[in-house]
Amino acid sequence: MDSIRYALDDAGIASVTFDAPGSPVNTMTRQWQADLAEVADGLARDKDRIKGVLLASAKTTFFAGAELNGVLKLRAEDAAQGFNEIEAMKRSLRRIETLGRPVVALLNGTALGGGWEVALAAHARFALDDRKIQFGTPEVSLGLIPGATGITKTVRLLGLMAAQPYLLEGQLFGPREALELGLVQGLGDSIESLRAQALAWIAEHPDAVQPWDRKDYKMPGGTPTNPKIAAALVVAPAMLAQKTRGLYPAAHAILETMVEGAMVDFDTATRIESRKLARIMVGQTTKNMVTAFFFDMNAIRSGKSRPKDVPKWKPAKVGVLGAGMMGAGIAHASASRGIACVLKDVDLDKARAGFEAVRRITAPQLAKGRMSEVAQAQLLNLVTPTADAADLRGCDLIIEAVFEQRELKAAVTREAEPMLAAGGVFASNTSTLPITGLAKASARPDKFVGLHFFSPVHKMKLVEIIRGERTDAQTVARAFDFVTALGKLPIVVNDSRGFFTSRVFGTFVMEGATMLAEGIAAPLIEHAALAAGMPVGPLAVLDETSLALSVHVLDQTRADLAAEGKAYEPGPGELLVERMVKELKRPGRAGGGGFYDYPAGQAKRLWPELRRLFEQTGGVPAVEALTQRLLYRQSIETARCLTEGVLTSTFEANIGSIFGIGFPAWTGGAMQFIESEGRERFIANADALAARHGARFALAPAVRERILGLPH
Repeated sequence: MDSIRYALDDAGIASVTFDAPGSPVNTMTRQWQADLAEVADGLARDKDRIKGVLLASAKTTFFAGAELNGVLKLRAEDAAQGFNEIEAMKRSLRRIETLGRPVVALLNGTALGGGWEVALAAHARFALDDRKIQFGTPEVSLGLIPGATGITKTVRLLGLMAAQPYLLEGQLFGPREALELGLVQGLGDSIESLRAQALAWIAEHPDAVQPWDRKDYKMPGGTPTNPKIAAALVVAPAMLAQKTRGLYPAAHAILETMVEGAMVDFDTATRIESRKLARIMVGQTTKNMVTAFFFDMNAIRSGKSRPKDVPKWKPAKVGVLGAGMMGAGIAHASASRGIACVLKDVDLDKARAGFEAVRRITAPQLAKGRMSEVAQAQLLNLVTPTADAADLRGCDLIIEAVFEQRELKAAVTREAEPMLAAGGVFASNTSTLPITGLAKASARPDKFVGLHFFSPVHKMKLVEIIRGERTDAQTVARAFDFVTALGKLPIVVNDSRGFFTSRVFGTFVMEGATMLAEGIAAPLIEHAALAAGMPVGPLAVLDETSLALSVHVLDQTRADLAAEGKAYEPGPGELLVERMVKELKRPGRAGGGGFYDYPAGQAKRLWPELRRLFEQTGGVPAVEALTQRLLYRQSIETARCLTEGVLTSTFEANIGSIFGIGFPAWTGGAMQFIESEGRERFIANADALAARHGARFALAPAVRERILGLPH
C-alpha cells in the first residue's frame, strides 16, 4: 500500500498509519481510498489475532480531508460515479468500525473535514492537548457537505440541535472542547501518552461498538418526532433561507440530511448523505467556493504575492497616527499580537479616547470569558496614548490613519517619519489617495507603502498593501509580514486612484445610486443587492460610509485631475450623491441621515422623500436584471484592474473582492464569477449592458483579451 502502513504486533494491536508519500498531509486521494479498502480486508483477515486497532498519522497533522483538485473538474454527469465512490469509501470505514474489535484514533494534530470523519470511524479518540490543533467539519465554507458520515455521526453523537453549529456553520473546535463535547475521550502531552491511553482503553473495552449500533441507543435531545425538536425544525428551513438567501445549496443540503437521516437507521442515513454530496459536489457554487476558499486562500497564506529573497520581519514597536476608530482598531490589532503600539493624536484627550476605544474592543471577549482580565491588562499595557511625536522614536513601523486629506497626511508624515528606527517603514492607511502622491511628503519614498485596513479593523480580515512607484521590494515584504503577523489576509496591489478595493467598491455603490437616478425604487435596489448576496444594499452602504465623504472624494478627484490639465465628468450616481449632500443636506448616517432615516430607538428606514424626489412610475425592472448589473459592474472593474496591472493575480482579485468589498462568497470572487458565467457569455452580457446602460459596462479590447486568456 502506498499511502497507509498496516502492521500487527505480537500483542494483537493492529496499527493503521496514514502516510501519504511525497505530501506534507494525508488526503482522501483515490490511492488512499484503494489502500483503505485493502486495510479493511487485512483487518478482517486478521480479526482472530487482533485485540485492538490504532489509527495514527505519520504527518504532523492527523488528516487533512478530501482531495479537492478533482472537484473543480466534475460535471453534472459525474454525480452517479461520485455517489458510487463515496459509498465505496464509506463501506471501508464501516467495515473497520464494525470489525468487532475496539478501534482508537490517535489525534496528533489537526483533523478537518474528511480527516475528522476518518477519526469518527474509531470508537474512541485521544488527542494532543495543543490549542493550535483544530477538529471539525468546515465543508459548508467550501460549498460542500460532510458526506463521509460526518453529518450522520455528528447528529447521532450530539443531537439535532447541538450539532447545528458544527455542521451548518462549520464551527471548529479544539481538543479541550472536543473533550467537553464527548467527542474525544482523553488528552495527552505526547504521542506516547496517547498510545498508552489508547491501549488502556482497548483493554477496558474489548467489545466496543459505535453508540448508534447499540440496541439501547437514543439520539441526544430526541428525533424529529420529539415535539420540542419538531417545533424547532418547522422554522429552521425559513431561518436558513433568510440567512443564505437561497444562494448556498450546501447549507440546505446539510439541514435536509440532518433531519432525514435522523428519521431512519444509520446505514440508510449515510446513503442519504452520499446522495446529497454527489449532487452538491458537481455544482458550480461548489467549484466557485473551493476555488476561492481553498486554492486562492492557500495562495494568499503561502505568501505567493510576497517579494521573494527578503528575510521575514516583525516590528517590535508600531506607531499609529490618529486615534479615531480606524487608528484605535489598528492599535488593538497590533497589541493583540504582542506588538507594542504608540497611539498618537493632536492632543492627549483624543489619544486617550482612542485608548478607551481599544478597551471597548476587548470588552465582549472579556464578558464572554474568551479573555481574562490579566490578558486584557497585558494587551492594554502595550498601547501608549500620546500627543508627543517624540514618543514615536524607535518605531519600526509608523502608520498614519488621519482624515483623507492630502495636506494633513503630508504634515503628519513629515512630523513622524524622522522618529522611525533605522530601516523603518512608513505607511498610509488611505483608502483612495494614490500612494505615489502621498510619498512625495516622505524623505524616503522607497520605504513608503500603503496599508489599507478596513473598518471595523478587529472584524475585517483583509488588508490591502499598496505598492507606490518607488516602494521597494523589502518594504512590500515587510508590510506583508506585518499584516500576516496580525493574523489578517494581505493582498498586494499597484498604485492607482482607489487602488483595487475602493475603486471596485465605488462601482457597486454608485451603480445603486445610478439606479436611483434612473427612477428605480430605492427598496427594489436594496433588495436586488441582497438577492445577489451582497451583505447590504448600496444605498445603506453609502449612508454608513458617509455621503459627505463620497462628495469629498469626488471634489478631490476633480481637483487632482484639474491639476493634471484633465476634466472629470461625474456619472449620474455621483451627481445624485452630490445633490443629496449639497442641496438636500443629507450627508449620511453620521450626519443625521442620508438615504435612510435613523429614528431613535427604532430600526432605520429609507427616507420617504426618495420616492417623491427620484422614483419614476412606469415599468418595474426585474430583480434579476438589477442583480446582474450590480455583479457585472464590479466584475468588469476588477477585470480592468487586472488588465491595467493594479492587480497582478486572480487569487488576490477573488479574495480581495470577497473580504474587502463583500462580493458574494457563493461566486468565489469577482474573477471566478466571470469564469462561472462562462467567458464568452460574460462578454456578450457585458456588451448588452453597455448598449443599454452606457460605457461603464463596455469592455476595451485589452480587457476582452484578458478575460478570454484567464487560466483555467
